[in-house]
Amino acid sequence: MKRPRQTEFFHVPRRRLLLSAARSSVAVILSVVVYCLVPLDRELDIGTAIALVVTLVLFAGVVAWQVRTIMRSGHPRLRAVETLATGGPIFLIIFSAAYVLLSKNQAESFSETLGRDDALYFTVTVFATVGFGDIVPVTGAARILTMAQMLADVVLVGMIARILLSAVRIAEDARSEGSREPPDSEESGS
Repeated sequence: MKRPRQTEFFHVPRRRLLLSAARSSVAVILSVVVYCLVPLDRELDIGTAIALVVTLVLFAGVVAWQVRTIMRSGHPRLRAVETLATGGPIFLIIFSAAYVLLSKNQAESFSETLGRDDALYFTVTVFATVGFGDIVPVTGAARILTMAQMLADVVLVGMIARILLSAVRIAEDARSEGSREPPDSEESGS
């Protein structure tokens, strides 16, 4: 039987690596398309705040589901990288949409009115802790939302990375012990 060609970094077949990259790319592209097309002109009210919280809870649920996928995967490192490559951009888009909504409803919230591109740029500079100072939250609501993103960034970078690494370790330990081969979720279609 011919052995599939392996990449050196992940020790997985090239086909599986390409499939993982394709899944991540499609998820990010769809998220960007939704961000560009969804109307972000609704009024700010308690429903908007609830929508942001629900979206972040759904995001956390998807990450939890991905952790289970990683733990069952025959290639947990690849699945962890895929989760980060998909989850990070989606997380940033969630906050970017919130900034657009805030800016459209309260133009004085930031040092300039934020369109979608400006909001995404601001979100990335906050996430990267660069803080160029060209866009600044001015009102209390804008500062609170920005602080919420900063705290969520710490959780994303710290806790999520730790959880993903733990899931990889558990899957690799199970594989190396030979006690049971984790099912390969990539082949089962999930």
